[in-house]
Amino acid sequence: MDSAEFARLVVANMPFAAALDIDITELTPQQVIATMAWAPERCTTGGILHGGALMAFADTVGAVCAVANLPQGASTSTIESKTNFFRAVREGTVTASSLPLHVGRTTIVVQTDLTDEHGKLVARVTQTQAVLAPK
Repeated sequence: MDSAEFARLVVANMPFAAALDIDITELTPQQVIATMAWAPERCTTGGILHGGALMAFADTVGAVCAVANLPQGASTSTIESKTNFFRAVREGTVTASSLPLHVGRTTIVVQTDLTDEHGKLVARVTQTQAVLAPK
């Protein structure tokens, strides 16, 4: 299975990711890149993309990065997430770039940067994923 097919399968198994219309464009153990378009149903007041939508986007892409680094048969779950917001998104597409900072036996730490269409940093999310042994 190639990485594009794997990415489609991962998103298809995450109904909320599908609802956010997340498109994974690159998937390797070293980096996951994805996009999510601004949409009015994802906004808070003033047409600004809701922080919760941005966090859900980053959490999803970070989880995919963790999955790409799991031992065979293991699964993962987010156990901690920290977000810093830097600017509002009022239109366009947000790009997420996730990198593993630590790949251990029991946890994987991932950093996800969200940028706007101009390459400006919108948010940085650092999350810890538990490595769950196969049952």
